[in-house]
Amino acid sequence: ANRTSYSCSLKSVSRLSRQPLRIASSASMTIFVLITCCFSFASALVTPGAFLNASGLASAEAGPIVTIPLDKQYVPVRRNDRIVSYKTAYFGTIHLGLPRQQPFTVVFDTGSAHLFVPSGKCNTETCMRHRRYARNDSATAVDIDHDGQPIKKNATRRDQVNIAFGTGEVTGEFVRETVCLAPHADVSENALVAPGQREKDCTELRVILASEMTKEPFMTFEFDGVLGLGLESLAVDPEFSFFGQMARLNGLKEQSFGYFLSRVDAVPSEISFGGVDSKRLASPLEWVPVHRPDMGYWQLKLLSVTIANETLPLCTDGDCVAIADTGTSLLGAPRGVAQRMHWLLARKVPDNPSEIDCRTFPGPDLIFQLEGGVNVTLGPEDYSRATGMRVLNNKTNSSQLICRASLLPVDDGEVLGPKAFILGEPALRKYYTAYDWKRQRIGFGLSVQPKHGDVPEGEPRHTIYGAPPPEAPTPTEVHV
Repeated sequence: ANRTSYSCSLKSVSRLSRQPLRIASSASMTIFVLITCCFSFASALVTPGAFLNASGLASAEAGPIVTIPLDKQYVPVRRNDRIVSYKTAYFGTIHLGLPRQQPFTVVFDTGSAHLFVPSGKCNTETCMRHRRYARNDSATAVDIDHDGQPIKKNATRRDQVNIAFGTGEVTGEFVRETVCLAPHADVSENALVAPGQREKDCTELRVILASEMTKEPFMTFEFDGVLGLGLESLAVDPEFSFFGQMARLNGLKEQSFGYFLSRVDAVPSEISFGGVDSKRLASPLEWVPVHRPDMGYWQLKLLSVTIANETLPLCTDGDCVAIADTGTSLLGAPRGVAQRMHWLLARKVPDNPSEIDCRTFPGPDLIFQLEGGVNVTLGPEDYSRATGMRVLNNKTNSSQLICRASLLPVDDGEVLGPKAFILGEPALRKYYTAYDWKRQRIGFGLSVQPKHGDVPEGEPRHTIYGAPPPEAPTPTEVHV
C-alpha cells in the first residue's frame, strides 16, 4: 500500500481494515464476505524432534513437526530519491497437487483465511513474474464453484472471486486441491487421500487461482501468494481454512502452530505446524484466550497500554483489543492515541550524531497488559525505527535528532472498532507466539534470539532479498 515501512502492501491504511471478497456467480448471484490479507519463503523441513505441546510441556510423542524456514525480502521506500525505510515480507514454500507437486512461496498470514496462488491462465506481466499453477499437471484438482460443487464438463461459465486490497486486486476461480507443507517424491494421488494414509502435512483445500493480479503490489514482492491462518469463521467456507482442514481431516494430536521471527538475517525465521519448536523458546508460554473468536481474528482482550509509567486512558473501560498479526511489520495503534504514543516513545538524541541506529538508543518500555495477567513488554530495540529523523529549524539554524517508534495509525472500522491495536513484527520478534487452534488461545514466550554473527549449526538454508547495507542509517531530514 502507500505505507512507508510495514510489510503488507496488500492492505489499506489499516492493516486489518477488512476488504470485501466478492464472488460473482454465473447465476447472477453475488456474495460478499469480509476478509483481510497479508504476507512470509523457504524449503520445508519435517523434523521429528522434541517440541512443546499445547500445554507448554516438552513432548516427543505427538508426531513430527513440519517446520518451514522463511525467506525475507526488503523493499526500499523512497522519498525525494532517497531510501527512508524498508518494507519487509516473510514467506515460505508450500506444494500444490499430485503426483507432480507444484511449489509456491506464500505469506503465512494470521489476518486472513484463504489461499490464493497465480493461475496458469494468467499471462499478464504481474502473473508471469511468479510461479503459476498448472491445472493439467495435477491429478488431484477438481474445478468447483464458490459453494464447492464440481463444475460440469460442458459448463461454459465459472464463478469468479474478486479480492479487493488497499492498493490492488486479485480475480480468480476455485479449485479443490491437495496442499502440502513439505515435498513428497513419488507419491500417487491416492496415497494422500486414502483413510489412515494421509500425510500429516497435507490436506484437501479449496484454493483461489488468480487469473488477474494488479501490478501494485504484486510486481514488487517475490512471494507468489498468501496462505491465510485466521480462525475458521473468517473464511467464506470452512473448506477454505487450511489449518481448519488439517485439524479436521489429519487427526493432529497438537492442533497448533508456532511463529518465530529472527532478529538477524543469518538465522531464518520460521513457522512450525503441529506443535511448538522448543529450541526457539527462552521462557515458558503464557496463554491468553482469543476474544470473540466468532470474528475470525487471533484477537485478545487488552486491559491497558502503558508507556513510561503513563497508562493510556483509551482502555480504562476494558474494551480494547490486540490482534496478533504475522503480516504486519509495525505496531498498530488507534489513530486517536497514535500521536500521543509517538510523543511518549520519541527520544531526543544528544550531540547530533551524523549516523545512528535508533534501535540501540535507550527509551521507555511499552507494555501491553493482556487478559490473564500476561504482559507483552517492548523496549526501544523492539519498537524503534532504525532511521532517526533530524529536525532542522530554519529560523534558529539549529537541528535536533529524534528517534521514533514504528507505529501504524489504525482507522476506525466497522469490524474491529475504534480501540484495536495490532501486535505486528516488533512484538512477534521479541515473543515466540503459539496459536492453539483447538483451545482458541495464543501463547507468548520470549524467543531465543541469536547474536549478530552467531549462526548455530544445523540452521536451515534461506534467502534474503534486498538486504540493506550494514552501516548505521543516515537520518532523514525535516525542515520546520
